[in-house]
Amino acid sequence: MPDTITSDWHLHTRNSCDCKHGRLPTSMAETLAAVRSTGVTDLGVTDHLHTPYNLPDIAASRQEFDTLPSSPQLHFGIEVSSVSAWELAEVATGRYEDPVYGVRQGGPANGELVIGLSEEDVERFGIEYVVAGTHWPMYVPYEREAVIRDYHRQNMFLACHPLVTIVAHPWWWMGHWMDEDGNYRTDPWFDDFGKVPQSMHDEFAAAAREHGTVVEINLHAVVLNRHYPEGFRRQYCEYLAGLQAAGVQLSLGSDHHAQHGHYWGESASGPEAGEARAIALAAMLDPVGIHQSDLWRLPLRS
Repeated sequence: MPDTITSDWHLHTRNSCDCKHGRLPTSMAETLAAVRSTGVTDLGVTDHLHTPYNLPDIAASRQEFDTLPSSPQLHFGIEVSSVSAWELAEVATGRYEDPVYGVRQGGPANGELVIGLSEEDVERFGIEYVVAGTHWPMYVPYEREAVIRDYHRQNMFLACHPLVTIVAHPWWWMGHWMDEDGNYRTDPWFDDFGKVPQSMHDEFAAAAREHGTVVEINLHAVVLNRHYPEGFRRQYCEYLAGLQAAGVQLSLGSDHHAQHGHYWGESASGPEAGEARAIALAAMLDPVGIHQSDLWRLPLRS
């Protein structure tokens, strides 16, 4: 029987910008109870911050977090996006109506990359760790080679950033190139992950190792994402194993956004759901030599 999954460092709550408006109506306490019911013991809340426009969401998340019973195994984190300096300046003008996801068009390709989080924000909200992800192309054409180069540039930026603890779901993709049935079969790398040059993986691994940056095994968004081809997902697990072999630490994150507080699938929770998740994950990771004992976790909170 596969080991129970006992850590999760990528969890969203009802305060996260993409969980509002009824998507995740349960309280933070209820959400975390559903997670813990599956056997997870060490975990952290990581609500979204794309630009400083989302800072009130983080304030609300921290406020609710502080109402929970204190636990040394429960941590307060954040998920930030790679964005552009141009974008932060545009949002700061106040002329955009409700820029929850920043400004996704009109910026300079290959412009300066930033995150919308400062050291002062980390101190103010008591943020213990930062998960950071590449979430969309940065003003480049929707062409395979252009997107690959841009995503690699963003992943490298995050791996080297001094505030980033974990690079979330490298090479995750959503939106453009999705087929009518909601699945991804071809571009930008789903027909063959080998389209991404090995040299990019090597450079990313070297950067993460040098800066002590952890790389995420993302369950729902990548490894167990049924909208991605199985062939790609198995190639992706080999990629993760290659990072580990190169000396990069890996962490586990569910990327939980589910409705009604359910942590696994559409409605399941509890030990049975935890067992099902462990079996599904082990089927992907065991063949490439990644095991629970290998994975990063935060030390107990004092």
